[in-house]
Amino acid sequence: MSFVKVLRDYDDSALQYHFLNTSVSDVERVLQKERLTLEDYGTLLSPAARNCLEPMAERAHRESLRNFGYTMQLFTPMYIANYCENGCVYCGYNRTSDIHRLKLSMEEIREEGLRIAETGLQHVLVLTGESYKESPVSYIAEAISVLKNIFVSVSVEIYSLSEEEYGILKQAGVDGMTMFQETYDPHMYKLLHPYGPKSFYEYRVDTPERACKAGLRTVNIGALMGLTEWRKEAMHTGMHLSYLMDIYPDVELAVSTPRIRPCAVGYTPKFMVRDIDLVQYILALRLAFPRAGITVSSRESADMRNHLVRLGVTKMSAGVTTAVGGHTRGDDSDQFTISDDRSVADMAHMLESMGYQPIYKDWQQW
Repeated sequence: MSFVKVLRDYDDSALQYHFLNTSVSDVERVLQKERLTLEDYGTLLSPAARNCLEPMAERAHRESLRNFGYTMQLFTPMYIANYCENGCVYCGYNRTSDIHRLKLSMEEIREEGLRIAETGLQHVLVLTGESYKESPVSYIAEAISVLKNIFVSVSVEIYSLSEEEYGILKQAGVDGMTMFQETYDPHMYKLLHPYGPKSFYEYRVDTPERACKAGLRTVNIGALMGLTEWRKEAMHTGMHLSYLMDIYPDVELAVSTPRIRPCAVGYTPKFMVRDIDLVQYILALRLAFPRAGITVSSRESADMRNHLVRLGVTKMSAGVTTAVGGHTRGDDSDQFTISDDRSVADMAHMLESMGYQPIYKDWQQW
């Protein structure tokens, strides 16, 4: 059985009923439990839970300290190509977007990596546009082979691969991957991804499981909040996380909570995700999945990220550029506009001022 089947069998109308009929006393009962179920997670996502954010935050802080201590892992994305074959209507990289297309050479990738390493970071996330032709697996594997001589941990956020292809990247040195489903709603997914390899909903949904089967150490999932109603996406993301945790207990699983940002194509989100919505989502994740990683990127403002440090987040990006070769070239081909442009040093200073230790390296693969 795959998670696609789990989604097919799930009754979304029952989920809406649960949200609408949950009371504050139901939320309070959940907060008294030691271990939470998926149903409890849904209770914490409900409108009624909005009245219990303070006790949720207090418990989330305790859970975070118990499992992760006063630490925050830092990383930065590294864009090496932006060619794309997809028609995602909300993305600045989509095939019809009028941006400068480029792909870094291996020497340029090495230079970009060395520039990032000067900041002290040892965890990097490699990204490309979704083009099998311009950024084939062989190109990405070669890039990883270059970067593993600079960083102790190299993860990828690229197009969906087969289990065999993830195995090739693992052999090259990849130890983790991030895959955003964007939206778990199949109807909305089709509207937002009208053509290109990414338009195949079921293949996308099952991508994280193929990475788990290939033996990657870390797998990070998430929906792009703002494409559909946030509570529904948050519930489906939690279901996906729970499914993977049950079957792949040896994989380090995490969730990212990105909200859609302005980009070159000028897409306007149809669904508002307010700051308080994001806070509720993160708190519910931390309470229901106390050992899962939670990543908040530079899509969020500096002020917002500062406030989230104590609420369950375990990983943040720093010194971010979303342009190909942006650390060395200063190119303007950004995938989207970031909100928090603080350097690694600035992020470290903020964390230390709050009593947290910035972690530049927590894993040694080779």
